[in-house]
Formats: sequence, C-alpha cells, structure tokens
Amino acid sequence: MTRFLEPTRERFLLAIAASLPAERFLELYFFSPIRQGGVESGVAVIAAHLEGETPCHPERSEGSAVTESTADPSVGALPQDDNHRARRYTVYTAKYKLALKGPDRGKWEHAVVAEADAPLVTVEMVVRGVQRRSGDADEPERMSGDEARDHVLAATR
Repeated sequence: MTRFLEPTRERFLLAIAASLPAERFLELYFFSPIRQGGVESGVAVIAAHLEGETPCHPERSEGSAVTESTADPSVGALPQDDNHRARRYTVYTAKYKLALKGPDRGKWEHAVVAEADAPLVTVEMVVRGVQRRSGDADEPERMSGDEARDHVLAATR
C-alpha cells in the first residue's frame, strides 16, 4: 500500500518521472516547499540507476539510507568493479516553481538535472548539504524507488 501524497508533491513526482524513467529510481528525498511572494518552490534529490543499467536493489536496514556491501553479488548485494570501488548511481536534483497568486497563478515550471555519478554514500552527503544550505531544520521526506514507482503507476492508470 502506498501513502497519500498532497497534490503538489504528486505533480512534482510525476514531473520527475516524465524526465527520468521511474524504473531507474532508487531513492528520492523531497525537501519542504518554500512559499514566498505568491510562489511555491520545492527541491528533491534523486538517486537513480545509471542509464542503460539493469536496476538491482541493494539491501536496506530499517530507517536508514541504502547501504552497500562487498559480499557476493549472486546473493543480492551490490556488485563491485575490478578496482573494488562502490557501484555508482546518478544523482539528480529536481526543482519546481508554482505560482500561487497573481496573473501567472497556476503556472508550473520544473527541471531535473543530473549532477554527478557517485556511490550511494555520496547521496546522503548531497542531501545534508542541500538541507544545510536551505536552512531547513526538518528532515527531507525519503521515498524509496519502489514507493515512487507505485505512486507513478497509480497516478497514470
């Protein structure tokens, strides 16, 4: 079962999925939207499988970010390359602006930008950096790739 999303968050998720195939989602972090001067804006950080890569979902401990393992890839852990570096994922940032008031009321703009290819441990550092720069005391809302795909599928039926 999926949790309920507020309309703007759902619209943002669908906009992200229109730019980036939901099959590639590994995890998404949504920051609290900011309302200022009749405009609402929001930011998300997305970890996605590299383009053309077959998604493989790493093991996860309850309540924590994805963890990587050097165990045998045949038992579900993330594979390692010849140099034993951690598997890499694409880190995206997504932004939206929604006009709430004025003559442009309802105007929607969004962008999804690939920022880096990095191991998953870097995603947590990116999330903390965005949180620190925004001054947001609240933790971003984390959504697994499976949850996001469920929402996208339900919304497009």
